[in-house]
Order: sequence, then C-alpha cells, then structure tokens
Amino acid sequence: MANFYDLSVERPDGTMQSMADYKGKVVIVVNTATGCGFTPHYEPLEELYEEYHEAGLEIVDVPCNQFAGQAPESDEEIHNFCQMHYNTKFSQMKKSDINGENAIELFQYLKSQAPFEGFGFGPKAVAMSVLLKKIDKDYKNNPEIKWNFTKFVIDREGNVVGRYEPTYDMKEFAKEVAALVSGK
Repeated sequence: MANFYDLSVERPDGTMQSMADYKGKVVIVVNTATGCGFTPHYEPLEELYEEYHEAGLEIVDVPCNQFAGQAPESDEEIHNFCQMHYNTKFSQMKKSDINGENAIELFQYLKSQAPFEGFGFGPKAVAMSVLLKKIDKDYKNNPEIKWNFTKFVIDREGNVVGRYEPTYDMKEFAKEVAALVSGK
C-alpha cells in the first residue's frame, strides 16, 4: 500500500493536491460538513491553523455529504460558508466520499492506518453510539468513518499518529497537536 506522501486529493478546481507537498509538516486531515452539530469544530481548527501554520501545521479539509446529508452544497457554497462563518484559511478540497466503494484513496489509507477505537466517554459519545447502532449494528468492528469531523493527525515523517472521533474534546486535541508541532 502507498504511504501518505504518495497520495493526492482533488481540489475544488479539479487540480490535485499532493500530500508530498506537506513533507516535514504536521498534517490534520478532517472530513467536514456545514450542517452538522460538530460544524463549530471549524473554529478551534482555524485557531490551531493560525497559531501553528508558520511552525509547520497544515489542515486538509475534505467536505463529505455521506452523513445524514449534512453537506449538500456545492464546493463553492461550502467554501463561502466556511469563509463567512469561520474565516477559514486552511486548504479545502473537493467534496468527496470517504466511505464505501467510492471512498477517495486518502481516506482508505487513513482508515487502514488508524482504525476506529470508540467514541470515548460523556454525553456526546453516548449519543453517537446510540445513533451509530441504528445505522450500522457492527459499527464498532469496522474502520469506516463514523461521522463528520473525524480527524487524522500525521506527523512530520508521514506517519498517521492519531485518529480523533468528533466526540473527542477539542481542547485536548489542540494540546496534542500543539505538542506534536512543537516537538514536545
């Protein structure tokens, strides 16, 4: 199987963004949606990007409409929404499938490197577990992305070092990413 730097993802304009362009950087790859309860994650993601981009952090945003149809807009409309509501500056890719037979190669690779390990604890985790049991009774035993705003973190050597479900505390996530970027 390929490694992270061998992969590319399509941009909204049809050009390809090579992950090799991110060699030596810490990368967050996240599937997003504009109409999700987790959409406010854009704010702490943008804060991380603004604080650590100069130190080598990149964010690859892949909008996806596979979870309850929560990203029905065009790529341009999604981009405009993110600009208007969250002033995002990180790279936004073409809306893509991340699960199933049409899943883009980037997410096939990420799921192979960091399988699902649960939603953690707390009310959001319980709510997600209840929801997923209705959608996929075997959800705990497959690597598929479970919902919007699942984040993968790739270190400066191209290793997938973490998969963070949308229920993971964003403050803790920010601390972990900051430590990785600063080498602590």
